[in-house]
Amino acid sequence: MGQKGSSGLFQAVSAFGVVGFVRFLEGYYIVLITKRRKMADIGGHAIYKIEDTNMIYIPNDSVRITHPDEARYLRIFQNVDLSSNFYFSYSYDLSHSLQYNLTVLRMPLEMLKSETTQTRQESFDIFEDEGLITQGGSGVFGICSEPYMKYVWNGQLLDIIKNSVHRDWLLYIIHGFCGQSKLLIYGRPVYVTLIARRSSKFAGTRFLKRGANCEGDVANEVETEQILCDASVMSFTAGSYSSYVQVRGSVPLYWSQDISTMMPKPPITLDQADPFAHVAALHFDQMLQRFGSPIIILNLVKEREKRKHERILSEELVAAVTYLNQFLPPEHTIVYIPWDMAKYTKSKLCNVLDRLNVIAESVVKKTGFFVNRPDSYCSILRPDEKWNELGGCVIPTGRLQTGILRTNCVDCLDRTNTAQFMVGKCALAYQLYSLGLIDKPNLQFDTDAVRLFEELYEDHGDTLSLQYGGSQLVHRVKTYRKIAPWTQHSKDIMQTLSRYYSNAFSDADRQDSINLFLGVFHPTDGKPHLWELPTDFYLHHKNTMKLLSTRRSYTYWWTPEVIKHLPLPYDEVICAANLKKLIVKKFHRYEEEIDIHNEFFRPYELSSFDDTFCLAMTSSARDFMPKTVGIDPSPFTVRKPDETGKSVLGNKANREEAILQRKTAASAPPPPSEEAVSSSSDDDSGTDREEEGSVSQRSTPVKMTDTGDSAKVTEVLGKGSSYESKKMSHCLTPCVVPEAPPKNMVQPMKEVYGINLSDGLSEEDFSVYSRFVQLGQSQHKQDKSSQQLCSRCSVGVIKLTPISAFSQDSIYEVQPPRVDRKSTEIFQAHIQASQGIMQPLGKEDTSMYREYIRNRYL
Repeated sequence: MGQKGSSGLFQAVSAFGVVGFVRFLEGYYIVLITKRRKMADIGGHAIYKIEDTNMIYIPNDSVRITHPDEARYLRIFQNVDLSSNFYFSYSYDLSHSLQYNLTVLRMPLEMLKSETTQTRQESFDIFEDEGLITQGGSGVFGICSEPYMKYVWNGQLLDIIKNSVHRDWLLYIIHGFCGQSKLLIYGRPVYVTLIARRSSKFAGTRFLKRGANCEGDVANEVETEQILCDASVMSFTAGSYSSYVQVRGSVPLYWSQDISTMMPKPPITLDQADPFAHVAALHFDQMLQRFGSPIIILNLVKEREKRKHERILSEELVAAVTYLNQFLPPEHTIVYIPWDMAKYTKSKLCNVLDRLNVIAESVVKKTGFFVNRPDSYCSILRPDEKWNELGGCVIPTGRLQTGILRTNCVDCLDRTNTAQFMVGKCALAYQLYSLGLIDKPNLQFDTDAVRLFEELYEDHGDTLSLQYGGSQLVHRVKTYRKIAPWTQHSKDIMQTLSRYYSNAFSDADRQDSINLFLGVFHPTDGKPHLWELPTDFYLHHKNTMKLLSTRRSYTYWWTPEVIKHLPLPYDEVICAANLKKLIVKKFHRYEEEIDIHNEFFRPYELSSFDDTFCLAMTSSARDFMPKTVGIDPSPFTVRKPDETGKSVLGNKANREEAILQRKTAASAPPPPSEEAVSSSSDDDSGTDREEEGSVSQRSTPVKMTDTGDSAKVTEVLGKGSSYESKKMSHCLTPCVVPEAPPKNMVQPMKEVYGINLSDGLSEEDFSVYSRFVQLGQSQHKQDKSSQQLCSRCSVGVIKLTPISAFSQDSIYEVQPPRVDRKSTEIFQAHIQASQGIMQPLGKEDTSMYREYIRNRYL
């Protein structure tokens, strides 16, 4: 990367990828990713978060011509913190949805032979010169697509090398949020992933970017996708995957707010008259092209106010939608749902989330969702009422989402995030049902699954709020459920003050940094500098600098090709224009994009089991399920707030501290035990004592103290024990029981084991235990001596006769028993019943059915 005197080349830095190249007033800089962290895994493809970057000046210092303003531009550029919520993947296209990646990119290769051409860079393979590609036929062909540049944030930084280097050097990054949690359903892992893509068009901060620009790009536009996958099979081909997409964005009008008055809520101003809804038409045309129809608008701004403020936007948006709908076909019109969320929140008679749940049900039924497998047989055999009403497009390989929900309030932060959570919760129930994980497409609050999903959405909302508004969420889901603790009010006040401070003092500098990073402003010597511009309005509205060459129709405001393929999105339709965006690429068999095993397990790296991503991620069983034995482990069981395991771990910082303590405890040696002390450490185990103690020590009395009642102390397996304990000692080898920890470290024994171990066993319990011992002994062949030894404890025990007898049974082969005539008749009757041939009912069957009807309905 450079030269230093006569020492020759030396290594300046090692990096994980190239963000791009940038030039201000001197030479070019290269931006490199030096640290990364895995955030999610989708189909074996890793998604990384940028942790640290490094900017290196490329020209040698001997030829460098310094400029006085270069250092200032460098500081402004570096104000965009690349280590804050920027994500990339080597083998998965983050700019497109899962539906696009699993449908368009999996089309038959023969369809592309006549449409695509390979450039020199695409056909060139660095392994061909060494002869590696021809050995064993390791060449694999695949389909790649161009990224959706609206959600790519380093597109301008890569433009200079886009046509000069191999495609593998181009690493596209997105900005927004990425989180993944593990939902454990009776041991079956299901990954819930949330990906938010922030638009790079008309991007900026809260009060400086409002409404839309002349090209139809709106401020604070974020596409949120929730992905559900069965983690037991991670392959895209054989696995089960489902996704649902929704969008938030500012009201698509020409409007702004003047922050020079230093008011908490500056007045809303309509900057330009738009009687033909020109900017709204451009915006909705983009949405029809990417998402299809129907487009559903959920408008959450206030409708009744003493002083007209937010209502200005509602009135203008209604007029724009009404105007545009009169030209669309009736089956593809824009659906407009106004709902004053703030008004319902203040009312004591209305439940905000119940009303949002009704809206969410109607929205999901209209748009449907994506799933890459056909409906399960049980869904066809016993279809749910709501499942039959589901919209979208049904194809032989599954379902497609057609249409999109667009949610907005004024800021698109607090109210929008809660509404999106409720829609996502409703869609999650349908996704779980489609994968055969629940029997009804319905999820209730206060379950482990919904708590896990709510935490994901709160992290999602906090991150997006910090990026646009300068603070975390002020009103959360718990606030609208009216179950937030009283300490939450003080936190809301602090977040409000933080948001106000950020908007008043730091947003202008952040806006300059975003404009410079995205290439909206290009520094040029001899022209005004970025900090000298009074406003950036002319940078984002290109029609102010030059006249547009073409003017769109006021009535046929959509793109003609888009309307022909509705309700399917035009971007996912197989046509000549879309096929030109796809490239047939030759891969090496062991590349990350092809060999999922090497990318996921990384056998060539030295790794720690505790640092494995699938163990470190948030898990419903570890972080949300109660730790008490006897509780239903299902994540769909409604629990009380004090029953959840979240109360033990607390917030996110405490959870990370608990994970660190767990890793430390696993690697640290156990502390030495102290005699005559009943409270030993958690790391002190009975296994260590068994290795150290002799046989005589194992039969000595051991004190057990119940933390629930410390006054009760009894001796187990000692000389003074009861008759039942002596009787039990003949059947089991006694072992040392570790001493109980102090009361403030563990839960009481009754909660952990279900009984007080210090209490004596009853006759009934001992009888059950004796039967259990008899069953265990009967599973293995024993010699006569062992049978004589256990003859004393087998007196009075029920003799169990096996139903099936195998003439030859070993670990190598099994001789199945013969089926009797009655069993054969039952099985044949069962087969005939599945074919519609029913057997006549006997007297016993008729009486049993009458008894069932009388008990069930009478």
